Amino acid sequence: MAVAPPPSPAPRILYVDDDVALGRLVARDLERNGFAVTSATDAAKAMELLRASEFDLVVLDHYMPGQDGLDTLAQIQSEIPVAPPVVYLTGSQESRVAVAALKAGAADYMIKSAEGDFLDLLRTAIHQAIEQTTLRRERAAARIAIEAANRRLETLVERQAVLLREMNHRIANSLALVGSLVRLQMSAISDGAARSALADTQHRLAAIMQVHRRLYTSADVEKTDLSAYLRGLLAELERSLSGTGGHHRLSLETVPVVLATDRVVPVGVIVTELVTNALKYAYPDGHGPGEIRIRLRRAESCDDLVLSVEDDGVGLGDDEAAAGTGLGRRVIEAMAVSLEARIEIDNGHRGTRITLTFPP
Repeated sequence: MAVAPPPSPAPRILYVDDDVALGRLVARDLERNGFAVTSATDAAKAMELLRASEFDLVVLDHYMPGQDGLDTLAQIQSEIPVAPPVVYLTGSQESRVAVAALKAGAADYMIKSAEGDFLDLLRTAIHQAIEQTTLRRERAAARIAIEAANRRLETLVERQAVLLREMNHRIANSLALVGSLVRLQMSAISDGAARSALADTQHRLAAIMQVHRRLYTSADVEKTDLSAYLRGLLAELERSLSGTGGHHRLSLETVPVVLATDRVVPVGVIVTELVTNALKYAYPDGHGPGEIRIRLRRAESCDDLVLSVEDDGVGLGDDEAAAGTGLGRRVIEAMAVSLEARIEIDNGHRGTRITLTFPP
């Protein structure tokens, strides 16, 4: 069996008027229609009641002994922390007073009368004033709740950003440590092929480490400046290869590009593979130092990005694949798939030019 909800409490009305007879008439009518009415005949008594109890609305007459309604309205608004709405009573020829009351903050006004439809109109004015006040307070409470929720969300986002930066810092440090261990392992190995494989691993680690270095110093962990990343990556490669004896020059031409961070890593790995391949094979012994150029631009006919790595060296042999051979080729192909990229080789270039085209 369903249990009926408890009845809502009757709205509490404070009726302030020195006309005692009219006050009784109004109180009886309002109580018959579901209101709880308390009466006062002057401002002092009204203020005493308002300080002692909470009311949903005040009906306030203009003419009262000692202090008129306008002064009492101002006192209510200045002294009562949560002032109830006020319906102001004026005489039939006092439109100026009614306008002054509305400007002073009254919710509505009524022409005071003991005849006609005064009581019906007063009940309607009371209902409307209470509803409007309730709506305003609910909107204010909702706005405060939203602002508090937004502050909590901002705090959470800031905390997560700090944690992400710390995480990226630790990842970068861990990758640097792994790179150092690889370097130590290289120094303990005499086999040239094994040393070359470990060097390639070290370069791949550098490509990933560069991303995490930039993330823990950036305010935006979701996007990365690809141009700045490539400059840092090439500087890292030049430092790591400075002792190999090649002394080849790396140059970068780029346009400003901001890319989602999860797409920067595969771009960096591909560039690392292509540059290290060029450093190892483009200029063999006796050919002398040369230049390796990395260019990043936007496609002319669409929004795609075009990244090329080229040299003026000996070129690719007839039996070599477009993206190199062995593990390096498989790494490049896997990274290209993740980027939805296509790889092309320019057979008309005097050395080697490999181009990667991919959506941003």
